Amino acid sequence: MAKKVVTFGEIMLRLAPEGYYRFVQADTLGATYGGGEANVAVSLANYGFDAYYVTKLPTHEIGQAAVNSLRKFGVNTDYITRGGKRVGIYFLEKGASQRPSKVIYDRAGSAIAEASREDFNWKEIFEQAQWFHFTGITPALNDEVAAICLDACKAAKEAGVKISCDLNYRKKLWSKEKAGQVMNELCKYVDVCIANEEDAADVFGIHASNTDVTTGKVNKEGYKDVAKQLVDRFGFEKVAITLRESLSANDNNWSAMLYDKGEYYFSRQYHMHIVDRVGGGDSFGGGLICATLHGYDSQQIIEFATAASCLKHTIEGDYNMVSIDEVLTLAGGDGSGRVQR
Repeated sequence: MAKKVVTFGEIMLRLAPEGYYRFVQADTLGATYGGGEANVAVSLANYGFDAYYVTKLPTHEIGQAAVNSLRKFGVNTDYITRGGKRVGIYFLEKGASQRPSKVIYDRAGSAIAEASREDFNWKEIFEQAQWFHFTGITPALNDEVAAICLDACKAAKEAGVKISCDLNYRKKLWSKEKAGQVMNELCKYVDVCIANEEDAADVFGIHASNTDVTTGKVNKEGYKDVAKQLVDRFGFEKVAITLRESLSANDNNWSAMLYDKGEYYFSRQYHMHIVDRVGGGDSFGGGLICATLHGYDSQQIIEFATAASCLKHTIEGDYNMVSIDEVLTLAGGDGSGRVQR
């Protein structure tokens, strides 16, 4: 029987110009769906898990299209509450070379942002579940959604469910001070913390030494200290930190570190030529959860998660549409990209 995993957050309509057109050039916008925790659920469904995604969506056709986009990849939508007036939107302009990608949000008043704590029966949702995942994007929506996240964490802990959180700080949604206050409370319940180069600094004021993300310079030793400080403060079982060296919008070096039981594990580094980087961190989280639930050892966990995320950067859209075998092939060292016949 497949293991049950639950994720909770906001799924949005993504509108993007074709290719590398700028917003002001585009005559048409392609429509797809995505969002942090939805992306993780799709990854886990593709890996064979019984993945449940929890959110609130309108009953109209756009809300249904969002539900259908999840069902297409085998995500269970039984616990999606229906109601509200709109689906949140984000506009994405893909960057190229030295021009960065740009995101514009239009998500105020979305169904999940207007959800109430009574909309979700967490005790029922977590029956037979083994894992719960959320990100820092969701409690950033407003105080009520933050309270829903806290309810979920308490119910998951009571049910003996492992909890992971990707800090995912978004400055367009809340201040560093507010993020620190809210996430400080939520992280008391978290077993596995996922962060990138900037999250720990933005949310908790924990900085990596000798690192400047704008120059692409990453100091691995500095992140050892960041992970240890996070564990010392919150008692996390594991801390995973993605290490992105941005050479340009198209070319990044990508690796990650796992801190587990006082030991540090670094993945191999991939030089990526990027097709679409949105959802890269979510695919890392999905890979981390998959490898952990499969009982991989610490080095295998970080290699699997990093390889899964590397592959996501080659796929258009938010969702990581890869199989376990494809991830294991890359994690095992075959990154040639040669045609598979």
